[in-house]
Amino acid sequence: MRLWHEQLIPVLPRAQLLGQHRECAALRGNGWNKKHRTVDYVFLYSPFKLYLYHVLIMDEMKQRGYHVDPLWHDANYRGKICGPWDGLPTDAHDADTVIYPEHNRAYLEECVSNLQAKGITISL
Repeated sequence: MRLWHEQLIPVLPRAQLLGQHRECAALRGNGWNKKHRTVDYVFLYSPFKLYLYHVLIMDEMKQRGYHVDPLWHDANYRGKICGPWDGLPTDAHDADTVIYPEHNRAYLEECVSNLQAKGITISL
């Protein structure tokens, strides 16, 4: 369970990209606030940040020709078995900055190493 560094999204292999969509959907739904060492930082912020990250994933999926249920484009949507957010605060976000400050250079290197351990070479 991990959210890949934002800079990797355009070059993630198919399996990792689609897995990331499932991960975001789970975290937005009943997985919200269910601690996991790798993604605990997500719960320090508004769920809106996770939505913004998920939009990056969905946009990449669409660009590659994959279908995403349009319901996920609603920031308040949390899946079929989880009620929507009620009054989700929509934080302003500067598009020139990463969504999560934890996605720094060291985290990028950690993600690249993780992919390499899976036999996936990424060139940025």
